[in-house]
Amino acid sequence: MANPIFKRDSFRKTAMSQGQFGYAQPQQGQYGQQGYGEPYSQPYAQGQYGQAEQGHYGQQAYSQPSSQPYSEPYGQAGYGGAQYGQTQYGQPGYPAQPYGDQAYGQQGYGQPQGFQAPQAAQGPLTFDDVMVKTLTVFGVLAAAVVVTYVIPLGISALLTGVGALGGLILGLVNSFKRMPSPGLIIAYSVFEGFFAGGLTRVLEQNLPGIGLQALIATACIFAVTLALFRSGKVRATPKLAKFFMIALVAYSLFCIVNLVLMLTGVTSHAWGLRGVEVAGIPLGLIIGPLAIILGAISLIFDFDQIQGAVNVGAPKFMAWTCAFGLLVTVVWLYIEILRLIAILRGDD
Repeated sequence: MANPIFKRDSFRKTAMSQGQFGYAQPQQGQYGQQGYGEPYSQPYAQGQYGQAEQGHYGQQAYSQPSSQPYSEPYGQAGYGGAQYGQTQYGQPGYPAQPYGDQAYGQQGYGQPQGFQAPQAAQGPLTFDDVMVKTLTVFGVLAAAVVVTYVIPLGISALLTGVGALGGLILGLVNSFKRMPSPGLIIAYSVFEGFFAGGLTRVLEQNLPGIGLQALIATACIFAVTLALFRSGKVRATPKLAKFFMIALVAYSLFCIVNLVLMLTGVTSHAWGLRGVEVAGIPLGLIIGPLAIILGAISLIFDFDQIQGAVNVGAPKFMAWTCAFGLLVTVVWLYIEILRLIAILRGDD
């Protein structure tokens, strides 16, 4: 990211404005070509202020070229010689370094000291950074799940809806933010913990052990997908990305339609259209495995994003973005597996 504060053009207009310090601009206006520390070969503003070509107060005329660089004190080279027999204000002039190399104690306009871009200040991203942030968000998620199990069942069921709504809003906000916000990502983890934990506890009332089953299945899919990615057997190719986007949009439309039908009472089944039988098979048993496959593909793209960010030396704060992507995918995968198991065990 470019530094918006130290721009060359804005400093040129300020430091090299015409008539500043009572002398004309150098012949070459570009920094680094003819800096102020270089000898000024042109005459000082010939006839400036209407002064004669010959001496003024016994001084050297302005029209006579100066043989000293600007880095000399004003009383020596500035304004044609000593000012009333002494240096300007009794102080030396500008330092010998040209403006293009050093200005106001900083190392050039392009790389000022004391101000660095986030990438340079924080250092490059590492796998350890991603692991730490990922463990942080999943730790917060687990703590929120524990809360849903220790509070009364009625409040836990209420937190399921609150978590679903809050997770949806913060998921969209975090997805469209250009810079990751650790606070919002942590808050998203809390809402997702309320949603996943509350839903699991409600289902546990009729289907004991379903939460543990879904958790083990999610962990197995995560481990297998990671192993396949590390081995190079699966990769995030453009064809896979195209298929994933088309399938994801289609599945999202199905979920939206199913939710609207459930809220309007068109379908009375607990799982909506997923409970509708097609050739004697609940639609959820067909849609569910496809959704789980999409979740596994999403993990592949998450792993590819992490690896690419580390390889290009992305800044450390990108670890939050990587952790957020993994959290979204893993929670989605867990919910899909939980729902599929609930449909399969519906006759228990």
